[in-house]
Amino acid sequence: MDLIEPDWPAPARVRACSTQRAGGISRDAFESLNLGDHVGDDPRRVERNREALCAHLGLPATPAWLRQVHGRRVVQAGEGGAIPEADGSIATESGAVCVVMTADCLPLLLCDDRGSRVAAVHAGWRGLADGVVESAVLAMGVAPERLLAWMGPAIGPDAFEVGPEVRARFVAADPDSAAAFRPSPAAEGRDRWLADLFLLTRRRLARLGVERVHGGGDCTFSQPRRFFSYRRDGTTGRMASLIWLAPDDSNGSNSSHV
Repeated sequence: MDLIEPDWPAPARVRACSTQRAGGISRDAFESLNLGDHVGDDPRRVERNREALCAHLGLPATPAWLRQVHGRRVVQAGEGGAIPEADGSIATESGAVCVVMTADCLPLLLCDDRGSRVAAVHAGWRGLADGVVESAVLAMGVAPERLLAWMGPAIGPDAFEVGPEVRARFVAADPDSAAAFRPSPAAEGRDRWLADLFLLTRRRLARLGVERVHGGGDCTFSQPRRFFSYRRDGTTGRMASLIWLAPDDSNGSNSSHV
């Protein structure tokens, strides 16, 4: 199973990873480690993929899957019986696993520098504009300067074409975010822009006081062998980005050792 292990100086208790598309049993457009149960794949294959991931990682609990809606709601991972409608979750103990699914949107993982809390955030452009990063940082309940962030694979700045209304929404909230947009060379006279989700996320974090930001740069759209991409393929699977806390007595020096 191919996983991306974050390269960030997180405390030893913090464990995190992001999946790629190889290593599962799904077929056709969902080949092979599809973890999304809402995209038209065989539910039995999705369940077996999820079970294999949990076993491979030795997770302390079943991941707290979300029903993602491109909003800003952030919940406590694992609270309640039903799957919550939210785009982020936090955990403050070792018995919960935060997870978000993506296939072009940006997965953002957060932890504090004492290894006492973690969060996973689904940050597409709608969620970013709506304030999901702000909601997550607030929900962490610690000073922003104590937080570390890692950005997982997302559609890159050479592939993410958007309309003028998207640019206008970000620039209205933060004029300096104009630097994250450039005219699309493929627009052929139309008012279209290429947007940099990584830079937009960095801007949001910086304005909140979160300066220790890592990752970013892996483009889902341009690497079909590694990643699912909704913009590229339409019908496709979903990757997962997970973060959790190991027990207090866990040994280790870096969160990337999953």
